[in-house]
Amino acid sequence: MKTAAALTALSALSHESRLAAFRQLVQIGPAGLAVGELRERLKLPAPTLTAHLNVLRAAHLVMDEREGRVIRIRANYEQMNDLLRYLTENCCAGLPCGPATPCQPTKRGSTK
Repeated sequence: MKTAAALTALSALSHESRLAAFRQLVQIGPAGLAVGELRERLKLPAPTLTAHLNVLRAAHLVMDEREGRVIRIRANYEQMNDLLRYLTENCCAGLPCGPATPCQPTKRGSTK
């Protein structure tokens, strides 16, 4: 991921409602949610949710698909994982870390 794409994604997630929408979609999984159902869960007016989803779409964090009269919105896990990789690519001085080995950088000059 390039820096510009990371900044766009981070900016898209920097609003409480957009972050809440994205987290709901990540939690639901690959099946996603109908936009109306997401709106009900977040208790947002339809035009407000549409505006927020447009920002998340522009950052490639969500994708949608029309199913008849329903639009289903899904988290873009590939973009999310690219962002996480970008944020952690220099973690732990290049040593492997992750859920099994949490990133625990040491202070410069530390002898531990």
